[in-house]
Amino acid sequence: MPAEEVLIMAMTRMLSGVCTAGLSLHPHPSSHLAWVRPVKEHGSLLLGDLTDAEGRVIQCSDVVALNLIRHRPHPPHAEDWTSDFIFHRPRLLRRLEGEKRARFLTGHVDKAPQEVLGPQPSRSLCLVRPERCWASFTLDPHSLKYEARIGFTLDGAPHQRANSARGIPVTDLKWRALGRHWLEDDGAEKISLDEARLQKRLGAQDTFLALGLGRSYRGESWLLVIGVHTVPDYQAEIDYTQL
Repeated sequence: MPAEEVLIMAMTRMLSGVCTAGLSLHPHPSSHLAWVRPVKEHGSLLLGDLTDAEGRVIQCSDVVALNLIRHRPHPPHAEDWTSDFIFHRPRLLRRLEGEKRARFLTGHVDKAPQEVLGPQPSRSLCLVRPERCWASFTLDPHSLKYEARIGFTLDGAPHQRANSARGIPVTDLKWRALGRHWLEDDGAEKISLDEARLQKRLGAQDTFLALGLGRSYRGESWLLVIGVHTVPDYQAEIDYTQL
């Protein structure tokens, strides 16, 4: 089938590789545009799969051409598409930036996030605009275990773990890189930021979160923050050897 245009909304870390997801050009009643999560027939995606012919790893806000072969829903992961990364590399078409990006984010907030956040999810990806959000980054100096977390409140779709002081894990590669830079700059092992301090440090006027349900673990698909999108966009250099 012809390559599909996809706006990349998530580039994330997984234990066995990486993952990506984005919005297609096809309409959807709840998310405005249909989400897609490209997957391989066997095994996890690797960084090489998400690198274009010029050697550039695709990033959030890229509009890329992806060869989506077959819809492969596996509830609640209704957005999965088996994709070809061998004969058809991801191809950068353009980027969504500045005012166009800000307008797009505002206009594509999910109308029914409870379909993802509820006790019986029917799909696994959504974009939300939280009422409040807070964040933490922790690096254990002995084990070198690194963790980034965000908590948030969302009108009409409460979520116990997301609403907690600890929040939920963030797998967004760029956000995780930002946290590492902040920890290094502060000479700290942990940074905890309430909403006011987070917005000030980011220099952000608004924050949008791409949320996703992970693969089943201990009988549950755990909620993750898979994309952090601020207006204006924050800057962070990703070290792909240290995700």
